[in-house]
Amino acid sequence: MSYNLLKGKRGIIFGALNDMSIAWKVAERAVEEGAVVTLSNTPVAVRMGQIDELSHKLNAPVIAADATNVDDLAHVFDESIKLLGGKIDFVLHSIGMSPNVRKKRPYDDLDYDMLSKTLDISAVSFHKMIQTAKKMDAINEYGSIVALSYVAAQRTLFGYNDMADAKALLESIARSFGYIYGREKNVRINTISQSPTMTTAGSGVKGMEKLMDFANRMSPLGNANADDCADYCITLFSDLTRKVTMQNLYHDGGFSSMGMSLRAMDQYSKSFDEYRNEKGEIVYG
Repeated sequence: MSYNLLKGKRGIIFGALNDMSIAWKVAERAVEEGAVVTLSNTPVAVRMGQIDELSHKLNAPVIAADATNVDDLAHVFDESIKLLGGKIDFVLHSIGMSPNVRKKRPYDDLDYDMLSKTLDISAVSFHKMIQTAKKMDAINEYGSIVALSYVAAQRTLFGYNDMADAKALLESIARSFGYIYGREKNVRINTISQSPTMTTAGSGVKGMEKLMDFANRMSPLGNANADDCADYCITLFSDLTRKVTMQNLYHDGGFSSMGMSLRAMDQYSKSFDEYRNEKGEIVYG
């Protein structure tokens, strides 16, 4: 159902790769709500992914760009303003990749060159994106910038590796730049801490299926999926949230507020069965 929440607005969606991508779902919902958008991803992702399919479906131009390259980002904003007929109202940063995770390097044996790439791609690109937009005055007053984060920025989760550091930096950038951009141009900047979601990038995290099952058992409302996240992004792009900025907003079914749920406890206790004595007591020796 459409509510015309973004009627007449212009946006840029970074990071759509295929129909598993949260960015893909956000682009679809944004257009459904009345917006016009451009799509951007790396040249390799544009060639190898399915973004052309989304482009045709939404009549949304694709502008290939490396989000770690300031000149490329300037080109995206400049072309988007020309193609969409005016300054931008909202931007989604849905970009994350860790070479260490892909190469299965554990956190206590990181390759530091790859760590630098993780931070540049997954977090510093957000700063470059915002700084470029601000210098170009590319975003309308009360525009909205949103990046996707994860609870591993605050809590240690096995297997998330150096991406946790990247997400922590991402959230810090939103706060620091949110103050400056909000004070000077009334542009708001927020991050969404999403439930574990089986995107192409997410599937590379060690034990992802088990992590999703655990989070689902822990969360009173269950995991939020990519479509749910798209709905939440739309509210942050809309004028309904004009005074929301510098926030890390949890969109995880309540997971971030939980200690232990009944469903998780029930599953956890089953693993003790083989260690119980004849009295039903757990033997720890």
